[in-house]
Amino acid sequence: MNVTQAIARIKAAINDAPRNDYIAEFHIQVIKYADVLQTTTGREFCELMKIGPAFGTEFAKMRKIAARLRKAGLDTAKL
Repeated sequence: MNVTQAIARIKAAINDAPRNDYIAEFHIQVIKYADVLQTTTGREFCELMKIGPAFGTEFAKMRKIAARLRKAGLDTAKL
């Protein structure tokens, strides 16, 4: 999978999420695709997603958390 495919899947998941779960779904999806997005900056991510730049910080946080969660046994394929 490449960055373009990951972005498309993240957009679809967020669009399909219940209205009140948008941010939670955003976090889960970034964790799920963190490996694919490893070289993507927060700014690039926001531009690709067509969302505000403030989400770049959240993106960076979730990408860092993903590594710790995987070390603790999280199977991101199940997300």
